[in-house]
Amino acid sequence: MSAFHKPVSAFRKPMSAFRRLRSLGVAPVVVAALAIGGGAILGYTRLAKHAPGASTYQVKREEFLEVIQFRGQVKAMRSVTITAPAEAGTLQIVKIATDGSHVNQGDVVVQFDASKTEQDLAQYRSTLKSAQAEIDQERAQDVLKEEEDTTAVLKAQYDVENAKLEASKQEIVSRIEGAEANLKLADAEQLLNEMQVKRKADQTLDRAAVASKEQARKKAAYDAETAERALAKMTLRAKSAGTLSLISGWHGGNDQSTFKPGEPAWPGAPIAELPDATSLRIAGRVDETERGRLGLGQAVSVQFDAIPDRQFTGRLEQISTIASLDFNGGWPFPLNFNLRIALDQQDPRLKPGLTARVTVVVYRVPDAITIPVQAMIQKTGQTVVYVWAGTKFREQAIAIGRTSRDRVLVAKGLNPGDRVALSDPTVKE
Repeated sequence: MSAFHKPVSAFRKPMSAFRRLRSLGVAPVVVAALAIGGGAILGYTRLAKHAPGASTYQVKREEFLEVIQFRGQVKAMRSVTITAPAEAGTLQIVKIATDGSHVNQGDVVVQFDASKTEQDLAQYRSTLKSAQAEIDQERAQDVLKEEEDTTAVLKAQYDVENAKLEASKQEIVSRIEGAEANLKLADAEQLLNEMQVKRKADQTLDRAAVASKEQARKKAAYDAETAERALAKMTLRAKSAGTLSLISGWHGGNDQSTFKPGEPAWPGAPIAELPDATSLRIAGRVDETERGRLGLGQAVSVQFDAIPDRQFTGRLEQISTIASLDFNGGWPFPLNFNLRIALDQQDPRLKPGLTARVTVVVYRVPDAITIPVQAMIQKTGQTVVYVWAGTKFREQAIAIGRTSRDRVLVAKGLNPGDRVALSDPTVKE
């Protein structure tokens, strides 16, 4: 029986109580307030008896989105790698820029201890100077020896000519004197031949000695030039402006880490890189079930873990045609497809290595009836929901159009305004 059909006696006790309050001098306004409050309490008590016993959701029309989500990491397609000089020996880092800091072209990125290289350069320059002095001395001695040999050859030639003159007198002198003159001519010619051979031999030896000292000088010059180049690279500067990214590696410990001041570095070690901001891309991987629902140029939204205050947009720039093993996907290693995403925006906080959550909308219905996926219940081979009917839940079969991660597109069975249970109310806890 409703409140409107209760007998008059049901209201007599409350009404008599209000009359007694008025007879005691209580103001009519207070009496009226007490009457309204009492009615409200009575109404709340009755409504509470008919409130749903489970959490509910009110059905309404809204946009239904079916999305694919995956993790990605920022990578630079183009970057300048800053490495330790390959010509140097032992390197000690004195100063290094902070990871993630912005640098301008020409700014110091890494400063090595140059004292050892400076000592080596001084030694090589001293060796080079000594080698050049030895070459100059050898050449001076060669000039003197060449002059001596030339003089000896000229004298021998003179003696030959003089001997020939004496030998030509044999017609007018005795036979004995003519024979002596011929012997002297033969001796002079033999001596001339020896002097000429000696001069050629001395020239060959002189050239060999100079070449040997020249080789030593070239080695000293090469060592000095190498030390000069190494000394110039003791200070590594940024070749372009950008956000500096220190490279992690295995050095000086059991964990991967970046170089720090005071640590040694081996020649040629990669220390940092300056990525081209225009070449930053997001690399991700998806399985074959999701690969078939993606296409080039598809719009995406990106939320970086390290940049929570800004959401980025982009597009799918590349999708691999062949799957490859994903060694980060657990055992057994799954076959996944590689994706590359180009961003529409730039931000100075973006740098290689940042991780992000990428969302791709693959299906959209702008005005649809949707419910949370937990409101959908499978019973006796059909999909049902439980609709609040004012005093209890009633079971209602529905037709599902599509399902996303957390939403269900209802094709038939529900109307806007219906309130459905978010769990099965028939199951007792």
